[in-house]
Amino acid sequence: MNSAMYTAATGPQVFGYVLILLAGVACVTGLICAFRLGFKVRQREPDPPRPEEQPRVPASGPVLETLEMREPDEVPRAADDSERLTPYQVGNVRSRRAEDQRRPRWSPGSSGSFGGGGGGRT
Repeated sequence: MNSAMYTAATGPQVFGYVLILLAGVACVTGLICAFRLGFKVRQREPDPPRPEEQPRVPASGPVLETLEMREPDEVPRAADDSERLTPYQVGNVRSRRAEDQRRPRWSPGSSGSFGGGGGGRT
């Protein structure tokens, strides 16, 4: 018989190997249980709505919704250039309806986006 094999098998290292094996089995068992629980919960949930059950916009268009271009009001200036305005003096930043209601469009000669590689405005 090979006594070195029995000596190695009874050493303190085997205890560490068994602990690692048991921890791995516990992790795998926990993942399997979590997957099964999630699957059961998903089966109890109602099915997602079908396309014909989805909400639709009325034929007359969106209700109580307007589309308009806005522009900011001017920020008030201090009476003296050395004076600073405090937040309560500035008030809420408001906007007003723009005179020109046309949407800004892409102009030829300008790049499409920041870093788009175009020539820029010419």
